[in-house]
Amino acid sequence: MTWIGLAALAIVIVGVVIYNRLVSLRNRAEGAWADIDVQLKRRHDLVGNLVETVKGYATHERETLERVTEARVRAESATGGGGPRAAGQAETALTAQLRTIFALAEAYPDLKANVNFQELQRALASLEDALQNARRYYNAVVRDFNTRIQSVPDMFIARPLGFKEREFFELSDPAEGEVPKVRF
Repeated sequence: MTWIGLAALAIVIVGVVIYNRLVSLRNRAEGAWADIDVQLKRRHDLVGNLVETVKGYATHERETLERVTEARVRAESATGGGGPRAAGQAETALTAQLRTIFALAEAYPDLKANVNFQELQRALASLEDALQNARRYYNAVVRDFNTRIQSVPDMFIARPLGFKEREFFELSDPAEGEVPKVRF
C-alpha cells in the first residue's frame, strides 16, 4: 500500500471517529432534553395539585390561582414544542407565579398547616432540585456538542453533514431558578 493510500485510510478513519463522536453527543443532548421534559411534566402536574389544594382554602384568591394555572398551561405548551429558549421563558414565568402561591399561603395559617400542602411543597422543592441538575447536565452536553461542531477538525465533518448548534436551556433571570422559599 502506498503512502497516499495510507493517508486516505487515516483520513477516513478520523472522519468516522469524529462523526461517531458527534452523533454520540447529539444523542446525549437529546436524551438530556428528554430528561428535562419529564421533570417539567412532573412539575406541571405538581403545580396543578398545588393549585387545587390552595383553592380549598383561598377561595377569594381566584385571580392569583388563575394566573398560576395560565402560566402552567403556557409552560406545558412551550415545553412540548418550543425548544429550550421558549421553555426557559415559560418556566421563568411559572416560577414567578409559584412564588405568589407560596406568598399567599402566608396569609392562610390553616393552609400552611395542611399536610397535603406541605407534602406538595416538599415534592416541588425536591423536583426543583432534580430539574436544576437536569438543566446543568443538558447545558454541559450542549456546551460540549457546540464546542465540537465549532472546532477543527470536527467542523469539517459536522457542517457538511448537517450538525447544528443546540440552544442552551436558560432562565431569563437566574434568581428564578431558585426553589421558592416558604417559612412556616
